Amino acid sequence: MNRPTVRIARWSARHAGRAIACWFAFVILCLGAGIAVGSNQAASEDFRVGEAGRAEAIAAEGGLERRPTEQILIRSRSGPLDAAAADAAAQDVTERMRRLPGVERIAAPLRSRDGTALMVAVVMKGPELDGRKNVVPLLEQTAQVAAAHPGLIVEETGSPAISKGVNDQRSKDLALSERLTLPLTLITLLLVFGSVVMAGVPLLLALSSIAAALGLSMVASHLLPDPGVGTNMILLIGLAVGVDYTLFYLEREREERARAQGRLSSEALVELAAATAGRAIVVSGLAVIVSTASLYLATDVIFSSLATGTILVVAVAVASSLTVLPALLVKIGRRTERRALRGERPRTRLPWPRRAAGGGRAARASTGRLSGALLRPARTRPVLTLCVSVLAMLGLAAPAFGLKLVDPGRDTFSRDIPAMQVYDRLNAAYPELTTQHRVSVRSTPERAGEVRTALAELGRRVQSDPLFHSTAEPRILTSADGRISVLELAVPFAATSQEGAASLTRLRQVHLPATAGALTGAEAAVSGDVARGLDYVEHEKGKLPLVLGFLLLATFLMTLWAFRSAVIALIGVLLNLLSAGAALGALVATFQGTWAEDLLGFDSLGAIASRVPLFLFVILFGLSMDYQVFVVSRIKEARDNGMTAREAVLEGIGRSARVVTSAAIVMVTVFGAFVALHLTEMKQMGFCLALAVLLDAVVVRLMLLPSLLLLLGERAWRPLGGVRRKGRTRRTPEAHPVQSSPSTERPPQNVG
Repeated sequence: MNRPTVRIARWSARHAGRAIACWFAFVILCLGAGIAVGSNQAASEDFRVGEAGRAEAIAAEGGLERRPTEQILIRSRSGPLDAAAADAAAQDVTERMRRLPGVERIAAPLRSRDGTALMVAVVMKGPELDGRKNVVPLLEQTAQVAAAHPGLIVEETGSPAISKGVNDQRSKDLALSERLTLPLTLITLLLVFGSVVMAGVPLLLALSSIAAALGLSMVASHLLPDPGVGTNMILLIGLAVGVDYTLFYLEREREERARAQGRLSSEALVELAAATAGRAIVVSGLAVIVSTASLYLATDVIFSSLATGTILVVAVAVASSLTVLPALLVKIGRRTERRALRGERPRTRLPWPRRAAGGGRAARASTGRLSGALLRPARTRPVLTLCVSVLAMLGLAAPAFGLKLVDPGRDTFSRDIPAMQVYDRLNAAYPELTTQHRVSVRSTPERAGEVRTALAELGRRVQSDPLFHSTAEPRILTSADGRISVLELAVPFAATSQEGAASLTRLRQVHLPATAGALTGAEAAVSGDVARGLDYVEHEKGKLPLVLGFLLLATFLMTLWAFRSAVIALIGVLLNLLSAGAALGALVATFQGTWAEDLLGFDSLGAIASRVPLFLFVILFGLSMDYQVFVVSRIKEARDNGMTAREAVLEGIGRSARVVTSAAIVMVTVFGAFVALHLTEMKQMGFCLALAVLLDAVVVRLMLLPSLLLLLGERAWRPLGGVRRKGRTRRTPEAHPVQSSPSTERPPQNVG
């Protein structure tokens, strides 16, 4: 037993105090480094994809990119709007905003066509994405104007205010999810271990892993910019896998302690656990990292950030399980052993079973009543169980064929955000501001006049098109050097509506080719609210086959490397596909319609957020490997101890069922908490992941996998190249000798 995991555990056990100190020093160092260098936030150019991204790059080249703009809306509290009072309020707004250093220019007040509102547009300095960080002074001035003119309603909206509102809401939601998740996770662990100390160990390591990963992610953002979603992923995945890995290790240490019946020291026990569970944790962690790395192939700043956050927190969680966890277990074990020698009743009960671990009734008892009941159909009727389970999963997956994707933009945000309520009132009063297309043209300076003429013709054409605003005057902007021109066109439909999408198609395929697009030597492209969303969805659709292909291949190869069986690797890929497809189908059936809106508290988009399916497949494939590796490792270990294929399947799944179920409860709790959030995209992610983990732990691991392995028998374990194992002897776990290295046979030391 000289594996790296064992050597690390041995050092940690021998130097428990030093190992614990080194771990927390590492966490502090990571956090300190992250705080010192800060986070490098993604800029507008990092989000550009497709034709919309090309158009925005052209506009930015001439200094004509979109600026962060706020709209201050002035309305009457009751009755008709008093024009004089509204003008006075608008003047007050203008004077106050002009004094702010972050304001670039202020437009003249614009009265709505029905005369019920007056609007002042304020253009802020800096890039578009910086607006949300600099909007607070504007909101404060607007509030002061409202207080100074009590007879009027003065309120503010705009992309910066909405972005700030979304971020504030997301922060509150995450705090709520933490308040829900941590107590439920602690309760679950208390039920598993029956000990406050042992239940606190997984949480302590998970939270410290999250802290270290957060610091490392700040450093990593200077290589891959952070769009603001990496932290969410670290919290989401970190708590799930951090608890899971620790749980796997603790459960195995508990079994070894029960089998030893006091004959081995705590140091020897953690070495035995490291030889089995430690290896499974390493393989599982590598599988999650390799699977998640496929997100980089999407060449999207958001997915790259999600991948970076997940990889960092999983790597740190694996490290914590292999290094500091053995030290903590030895510390706790030594204290309990000393009290036992003194005849004291331990204050903290170590969670080993009353019955010695072994086969037969003890193994069945460790399965648990619920898990045993779910496993019974596969044990007694594997063919029927396999057919029924597959049909049920395929039935759940069927709605996925009707999947529709949408990029959740501003129109999909929660109306609990005050700026979104003002946004709706602004669009009602000024429909020409609802949506905007921007046509960018790059040419030579001497052709600037020709380009303006073509863009003016384009503006006249679209005004007669019912998909465009007929009264809003198109606006043409030209760069100082005459090389870049931009035409702004108003569309009176929401960016996510079918009419909005149709207007973009008409513009790109009909109007633009007939005007500015026909100019020789000129480059023209369309961006704007609609184009950004649609081009992003098309970009993701184009990358989906590449990412999924790499994901399937990586999962197959990782399983093949871990178990040396092509059949086991193929089964793992197929079962992961089945559980992911079933979860996606249930997501479509739930969120694409309206029947569950009141039940789950959301407004249906009529589609699924475009990032969710790809995110689901990648993350689920990685997380499913936790269960796959742990369960199959126990089965393979039983076979290596001399059991037949059937005995090994029942023994391995029976022994792993309890810990897999406990781990699944933790994951479902973590992911399920996101269903309570306001953002529909986060709701969809949480719902889908929670359901997928539940299906994977219950249907796949307790019904489908055992049914398949029982039916295949020895054929499932045929090694690569047809090489048969030599020297295999039949023996049951009861007869399996527990060995310890000479270094661990000495009496426990009086450390700490």
